[in-house]
Amino acid sequence: MTMPSERTRAIIQTREFLVDLSRDQALPEAVRTEAHRLLRHYPTADEVLLAGKVEEQRGDGLPWVFLSSRID
Repeated sequence: MTMPSERTRAIIQTREFLVDLSRDQALPEAVRTEAHRLLRHYPTADEVLLAGKVEEQRGDGLPWVFLSSRID
C-alpha cells in the first residue's frame, strides 16, 4: 500500500522529471514541448504539500488522506 508521504513525494518528483525533460536539449523538440505543456498545469511542490496539509486538517471524519504535508 502506498503511504500518503510516498504518493506526495512521487508527485513532486514527477514534476522535477518533467522539468528535466523540458530542458534536455538531447531530446527531440516534440518531447521537450510536451513536457513543457504538461508542466503548465502540473502543481508545484508547495501546492502539493499545501494540499496535503489541508487534507490532514480536514474535519470530515474520513479515515484516510491522499496526500501528506511531508515527504519524509
